[in-house]
Amino acid sequence: MTVDFFSYPTNKKILIVDDEEPMRELLQLYLTAEGFATDSAIDGEEAIRRLEANSYDLVLLDLMMPKMDGLDVCKWIRQVSTVPIIMLTARDETIDKVVGLKIGADDYLTKPFDRAELMARIHSLFRRGNLKLRNETPEYPNRKAVLSYEALHLNMQNHQVFYRDRELLLTPKEYAILKLFLSNKGRIFQREDILELLWKNRSINDDRTVDTHIKNLRDKLTQAGIPGQQVIKTIWGTGFICHEDT
Repeated sequence: MTVDFFSYPTNKKILIVDDEEPMRELLQLYLTAEGFATDSAIDGEEAIRRLEANSYDLVLLDLMMPKMDGLDVCKWIRQVSTVPIIMLTARDETIDKVVGLKIGADDYLTKPFDRAELMARIHSLFRRGNLKLRNETPEYPNRKAVLSYEALHLNMQNHQVFYRDRELLLTPKEYAILKLFLSNKGRIFQREDILELLWKNRSINDDRTVDTHIKNLRDKLTQAGIPGQQVIKTIWGTGFICHEDT
């Protein structure tokens, strides 16, 4: 039976995390043939750097990697994002599948796998996500878990951000910056403050790093319909502030 994957429109971007170059190249070949954009990382540490700097619609995550394995990367992702995760492994042991799913992976695929099975699982996750968004409304019964600025809402339980009924896809660092300002309305943050609070374990001392992330966050807010400069205002010569709602 032939499966027509091209019936699914896609403008989605997928991060491939695998230490084996042939596997990365094969996955890129499969995904680009279906119209997906791709990035790749050769280990867990590079994966985290890419996830901090970019937004992805799905992560294909190998279990066994040097430096930082897939389980640790999965745990890190689930602390900051709800992006779908499919874990890949050469081992067909039940315990691996149970642990992977328990810590937040959405699906599990054992190597070797064929293109049809991979694409079926990817599209299934995207359909599931679209259905969830259609059935959800930006109403939050637990208001303590939500930070808001006018019609902009940040849900701290599921790490989702909505402006009206539109979800914003933010990188983990953009999400953290927005959360910082919405949690501290009326407080001025200098660049050094933001670096200290959000880059605690990073050897970053460049103010331009903060400026770049804030610019990208503002751009996404503006694209969603709320002026980014209105949410996070620049206090020239001092820093940045989020004022109380008008």
